[in-house]
Order: sequence, then structure tokens, then C-alpha cells
Amino acid sequence: MTTEIGLNQSERASLLLLALGQDRAAAILKHMGPKEVQLIGSTMATLKNITPEMVDVVLEEFISQVKSFTTLGMDSDEYIRNMLTTALGADKAGNIIDRILLGANSKGIEQLKWMDSRSIADLIRLEHPQIVAIILSLLDADQAAQVLSFLPPNTHADLIMRIATLESVQPAALRELDEIMEKQLSGSESSKASSLGGIDTVANILNFLDSSINDTLMDEIVQTSAALAQQIQDKMFVFEDLVNIDNRGIQTLLREVSTDQLLLALRGVDDTVKEKIFSNMSKRAAEMLRDDLEASAPAKLSDVETAQKEILAIAKRMADAGEIVLGGGGDELV
Repeated sequence: MTTEIGLNQSERASLLLLALGQDRAAAILKHMGPKEVQLIGSTMATLKNITPEMVDVVLEEFISQVKSFTTLGMDSDEYIRNMLTTALGADKAGNIIDRILLGANSKGIEQLKWMDSRSIADLIRLEHPQIVAIILSLLDADQAAQVLSFLPPNTHADLIMRIATLESVQPAALRELDEIMEKQLSGSESSKASSLGGIDTVANILNFLDSSINDTLMDEIVQTSAALAQQIQDKMFVFEDLVNIDNRGIQTLLREVSTDQLLLALRGVDDTVKEKIFSNMSKRAAEMLRDDLEASAPAKLSDVETAQKEILAIAKRMADAGEIVLGGGGDELV
């Protein structure tokens, strides 16, 4: 799960920032989101036994990657529009472009992402459910799940269904959201509706909720709309779905997952999932993991679920970056 110099991607990024010095590192961190800052900060604190060779390799890689960039200094919004339209076509790219550029210009939402989930829940709990649904749609799935857990339980099913059926937000609705945030988000009277919410958003949020809350919500949704519940269920990505990732994707994922996470997450899962993992590790590493699983003491279900969700979050992040394909279908090397 390490590279040739024994550092994963987070450790390389942390080492690079340490090598750049305090002022330059601080300037870079200002452009990162809260999750990235937390990850980099905690990784910096645990970096040990760094050799000059490691520093040289990381710096050389960084310089090589920077040289490969051809869009430095260009208008980023225009570049994103052209790139996605060329890659996906105007129809498919439209919704993605709206979501990306809305998020990029949404100062209030960015401010929310730095806030404690309970504080966000306290801020929005008295607002109209549709406004709450829009805000949850704009947050990252794991943060939205945490915020939802702090909202009154009797509102959960209604909010989930509102998000699932949310297709676009008109400028007037964005203005109402602006007042709540006390920040101007985006758009004007003439701007077109921006795509938000939907089945995928709900499925991602539910993936990060505790299983007991998840089951209760799905039961309530089934009673209201069995068809909608089935659509959501079909989109949910659970730990057992890792077997649908191709072998190369699993190997890529495992390089970003710690042994402790994996050891905890594999407790009690189907043998098919275990074999998928074992078959994509070296023989020695697989044998050691099998032995550790057999010898380890029982763990709390909540701890196991947390480890599984952490791995799923890594998988989703990598899928969003195009590094793996969650549903399989990636080309195998022969």
C-alpha cells in the first residue's frame, strides 16, 4: 500500500508542503477545502524518518507534473466549460458544468463546509424544508449526512425525498438561500436554473448515515413511494459493492487504505468481498491479513461500519477523480 519510496499520495503532498516552507505552505493551504487541510495537517504531524532521497523524489515529481500543465493562466471557467463539453457533449456536460461553477462561486456554501455539522443544523433547522434540502444537496455527502443526523428525526424522510426529487434551483430560490447564508451565492434573473439534488445525491448521503437511521428512512420512503425507494437503493454504494470494481481499481484503492482500516472493515463481511481484497494483494500481505483477521478480538459494529464508510469515501473520491470505476467495467490489463 506504499510507493517505491514508502509514501502514499497524502504523505507526498505533506512532504512537499514541508519542503516549501511555512509561508508558501500556508498560501497553498488557503486554496484547499476543510477536509484536505485536515488530512494534510494530520499527515504532516505523523511524518517520520524522512530522507533526502524522499524529498528529491517528491520535488522531482511535482516539477514534472507542473510542466505537464498547459492551462496555467487561462480563464478557468471557460476552460472547464470547453473541456467538459468536448469530452461529454453539450447535453451531458450541461448539468455537470452548472454544479461545478455554482459550487465554485458559492461563497456561503464554502463557508458552511468549514463549520461544525451541529452548528449548520442549528442554523438551518427552522428554515423551509425545501431550503434545507437545497443546502444539504450543496454540501459534501458525508457532511450532509452528519448535518441530517442533527436535524429532528421526523423531518429526515421528507428532506431525503425532497433532495431525491430536486432537479434544479431557480435564481429566485438562490436569492432566498443568499439571505440565509448572508452571502451572495451565484446567478442573476437571467441565469438558467442550476442542477442540484437527485437520486445520486440522496444515495451518497444515505451511504454516510448510520445503518439504523438509514433503515428507518428507507422504510418511511417505501411507505410513501416504493418506486422512489427502489431508485435510491439501486444507486447506493455499499461496502459489499467493492466486488464490482475491477482488479486494477481494487489495487489502486488499496494503495490509499491503511492496514488498520482494512482489518476493521473486513470483520463479518461476505467471503466474496474478502477474496476480492486478498486476490489483489501480494501473497504475503494477504496471508498476514488473513492471520490478523482470525486472531483479532471482536470489534464494535459501529467501529466496523465507520471503517467501511471511510474506505467507501476514499473509493468515491477516487471515482470522482477518474482513478477507478465503482461499477466495474474498467479495461483489464492483459
